[in-house]
Amino acid sequence: MKSDGEKAAEYLKENRPDLAADEFRAILILDPNNLDAHGNLGAILFFQGAYADAIPQLRAALKLQPNLWKTRALLGIAEKRTGDPEAARRDLGKAFPNLQEEKIRIQTGLELIEIYSAADDLDKAGAMIAVLRKLEPTDPAILYSAYRLYSDLADESLLSLSIVDPKSARMHQALAHELAKRGSSGEAIENYRAAIKLDPNIPGIHFELAEMLSTVGSPESRQEAESEYKVAITANPRDEQSECRLGEIALRANDLKSASEHYTRAIELQPNDPEANVGLAKVLMSFNQPQKAETLLQHAIQVDPTNPVAHFRLSTIYRQSGRLTDAKREVDEYQKYNKMKEQLRELYHDLHRSQPRDENDSPM
Repeated sequence: MKSDGEKAAEYLKENRPDLAADEFRAILILDPNNLDAHGNLGAILFFQGAYADAIPQLRAALKLQPNLWKTRALLGIAEKRTGDPEAARRDLGKAFPNLQEEKIRIQTGLELIEIYSAADDLDKAGAMIAVLRKLEPTDPAILYSAYRLYSDLADESLLSLSIVDPKSARMHQALAHELAKRGSSGEAIENYRAAIKLDPNIPGIHFELAEMLSTVGSPESRQEAESEYKVAITANPRDEQSECRLGEIALRANDLKSASEHYTRAIELQPNDPEANVGLAKVLMSFNQPQKAETLLQHAIQVDPTNPVAHFRLSTIYRQSGRLTDAKREVDEYQKYNKMKEQLRELYHDLHRSQPRDENDSPM
């Protein structure tokens, strides 16, 4: 005749948790200190959503063996979902660094982030987000939690800044960022100019103004943007992004020599910037140096496989050299990632955010 424990194990294998739970209860009547029965019954009740009933069983198991980290994680989640955030924070915090199974570790971390955020402990929430993103960089739940947290941090910082120094250069800079996200380019530019008037030495401020001016599209704004990029480099000779933008401006003006100099300097400063590698590759293709351009484009794709311009340019080199299969592959990649970027633009537009089309997005 089978024991209650053997019957319970069979019911679990057959995915019949209710019957297994009855067997574990029977075991506990005869043996109130049975570790496996408490732990398994608590887990069954937890996954059935009976959190209040699961808690005593999980706690009993942990009293018998405190280092059951998965059991402690389940207990913390159950405590959180029954309105005991302090107990949940304590148990989840103990469990998290000791969990080995990635799925339960991520869930534990997400629960902790919610607890930290609700308690306005945003520093701890941010630290947990950083750990989880290293574990699983593409998990939608983690990315959403990061988005919510960073939005909360931005709002909190902006509010604090408006209270501490509402007329400061930094306040104008912060307002410019917010206005730019909402698509209010003119107002953003006004605030950047106000910030520069108050303090022209804020790191990166001239580059930020130049970026906004570049989105306006008028010849006057583009000329002013070029001037601001040059000021940015004067202020910071290691400003790789401004070097890149000046390279782009020179390339549009067909000043290949200046474009080459700016892109080369940008790569010296930041060898893994895909934009700089693609930009210099364009120049080299104009100089009829396809082999050097190919090396740069391949590196750009290695750093950022989703770069559609790099794929398009590489397809051109392959087609011109008779490598038609390789050329077709790169065209397919270009079309895939270009479509993806278009979908992202539509999404940002729907969210009333401005994401101006950068001229580097064009394969030309």
